[in-house]
Amino acid sequence: MKKLVLLLSLFIISTSVSAQNGTNLKRLETLAKQGDLAAQIELANAYRKGIGVNQDYKTAVKWFTLAAEQGDAKAQYNLGIMHSFGLGVVPNYQPAVKWYTLAAEQGNALAQYNLGRLYYLGKGVPENLVYAHMWANQASSNGFEMGSELTELLTELMTTTQIKQARRLGKECVNKKYKGC
Repeated sequence: MKKLVLLLSLFIISTSVSAQNGTNLKRLETLAKQGDLAAQIELANAYRKGIGVNQDYKTAVKWFTLAAEQGDAKAQYNLGIMHSFGLGVVPNYQPAVKWYTLAAEQGNALAQYNLGRLYYLGKGVPENLVYAHMWANQASSNGFEMGSELTELLTELMTTTQIKQARRLGKECVNKKYKGC
């Protein structure tokens, strides 16, 4: 009998929690549809990770896009990732470059690193070691350690003139607060 009571109480509690999550989700969706940036990001992350909802990359892309269009660098970076790896969208490096660039121009080190990688590999953009070095070095300067590793690799592949050009571009970018880099 005690086991039955315990099982029933667990069922009632889990049903209550599930209903509560559903209410919170509806509240978040309402706010997100009204343009609330925090709600859009929270929903996007919930769908991307499958937290409280079934994992759904396509829906995550929808909410990240709305947040990214409001200028949120983390949402822009996440859209770059999703386009790079084909999560919820057809894999395509060109939109990935667009979103990484917007986030990188706001100082997002992860976006700067990924943008550097794409320039190095010639994915979504023409291969360009100078820009690859410049963005990798910016990522490193902003605290992303793998940016240093990529910068070192690129330095081995580049001429002295290319390295000087990349450093000059990097300084110009910092002075312009990354706009137009």
